[in-house]
Amino acid sequence: MIKIYNRISKKYDTEQVAGLKYINWSYSTPLGKNFTELFVKKKLFSKAYGSYCDKSLSKKKIKPFIDEFNIDMSICEKSINDFKNFNDFFARKLIPSARPIDNSPNILISPGDGRLSAFNNIDLEKVVQIKGFTYSLKELLSNEDIAKKYENGVCLILRLCPIDYHRFHFVDSGICGETHKITGQYYSVNPIALNNIPELFCKNKREWSILKSDNFGDIAIVEVGATCVGTIIQTYTPGKHVKKGDEKGYFKFGGSTTILFFEKDKVIIDDDIIEQTKLGYETRVLMGETIGKKF
Repeated sequence: MIKIYNRISKKYDTEQVAGLKYINWSYSTPLGKNFTELFVKKKLFSKAYGSYCDKSLSKKKIKPFIDEFNIDMSICEKSINDFKNFNDFFARKLIPSARPIDNSPNILISPGDGRLSAFNNIDLEKVVQIKGFTYSLKELLSNEDIAKKYENGVCLILRLCPIDYHRFHFVDSGICGETHKITGQYYSVNPIALNNIPELFCKNKREWSILKSDNFGDIAIVEVGATCVGTIIQTYTPGKHVKKGDEKGYFKFGGSTTILFFEKDKVIIDDDIIEQTKLGYETRVLMGETIGKKF
């Protein structure tokens, strides 16, 4: 059972996990672990399932998924019958009023919907993946020079579940550079997997870019693939000025993760998020929600 902090009720909610029994088996049992290493983490497994989700036949999965996880379709641009396939539904766009943002230059917003963890004064060789597990930022980016910029800075980890809105957005206005792609495996990013696979973020497929933001310095943005996320789609144009809240891209089917790194003394994350992270809990946030302010 995964508990998530609810900022509104100030209580803990139990996360709805798609495929919970399968995830537990895959990452917590000897047979499941072997199966994951032999098949599930491989590109072919995710590519095959992703291909199915791109076909019209997969439309039959949409209605049961909506019903099981109580997806609010009133805030979607399309109605249920307008989706071409399951991936079309999975990467659904929302109406603008569904995710309002504060355009104040001093306010930091969440880049997407998900469960947020925040870490201050990060050690580049021991960036926290989940309590008890760390990784090297240099290894995550495969670039030591870029990694050095974020010594003692701030790290935000936004974990998405399959039931979430799966488009990610810019947290500030500025100019974003090109996307750097790093090949890797396709482990799940569920906390059960994170607790069992050391340096998982450094093992999975990932993409990163630098946003030269107008108000928060140079922000390193990392999108991490996961099981069945055979594709990370970048929809922004490198070198073109973007506005806070503009779409950067989206994930195809599967839960996944967006990680942000801020330079030292650029941002102050809200106290409740920091406190819950210290206690070992993620905080539920929505795209555009205020999560911090300028230093």
